[in-house]
Amino acid sequence: MTTLRSLLFVAWLYLSMALFAVGLSPALLMPYRQAMWVIRGWSRFVLFGLRWIAGVKVEFRGLEHRPTGAALIAGKHQSMLDVIAPFAVLPDNCFIMKKELRPLPFFGWFAWKTGMIAVDRSAHSKALKDMVKQARTRFAEGRQILIFPEGTRAPVGAAPDYKPGIAALYRDLEAPCVPMATNSGVHWPAHGFRRYPGTVVYEFLPAIPAGLKRAEFMNQLEARIEGASGAMLTTETRPALK
Repeated sequence: MTTLRSLLFVAWLYLSMALFAVGLSPALLMPYRQAMWVIRGWSRFVLFGLRWIAGVKVEFRGLEHRPTGAALIAGKHQSMLDVIAPFAVLPDNCFIMKKELRPLPFFGWFAWKTGMIAVDRSAHSKALKDMVKQARTRFAEGRQILIFPEGTRAPVGAAPDYKPGIAALYRDLEAPCVPMATNSGVHWPAHGFRRYPGTVVYEFLPAIPAGLKRAEFMNQLEARIEGASGAMLTTETRPALK
């Protein structure tokens, strides 16, 4: 049954991309806020299908810590869902993505229109400078910049590997950083098509204040995100990994 429901949801996911891309493509010709409305609507549409087709509910916690103006958010990255779900609760989300995703229909088109920060990872130090430059512009526009410090999706339980990009943004923007924990990989794994019934939680944690030394900031960030994400892996959710 899980396999069938997963296949039906995957069909729903990609069909929704096509429907939104074709039906709402005129938004690409309008100001970016109209395009953001499309992305937020698609996010909620995906979450609706995820719950009623695959049996996976998404719950947001710590909303009192959720920023609504210019902010830096650092999130745990275990699933493609981590890119989709935050649009449902952040008013002007701007995430950092791989440049290779730009040409993709719907996703890439709307990411370009809404000013998502595209980074060419092969450019190394130049990519880091370019990311910081783009982030500075988006921050000045009052947007919430979401970065996944590990850079790519990691399986649940994998040893964390936090990259220097988040430290560069934290230093340059001179802003607090809001950690975001999740257990998304339990129910929507980093790889494969199967979705496992249960509750995905996204939790916004209290902000780490601006101005800390790099090592102290990185230690605090990793400890908070990994601690909160690990605490979500209860004996009830662990069997879903099998």
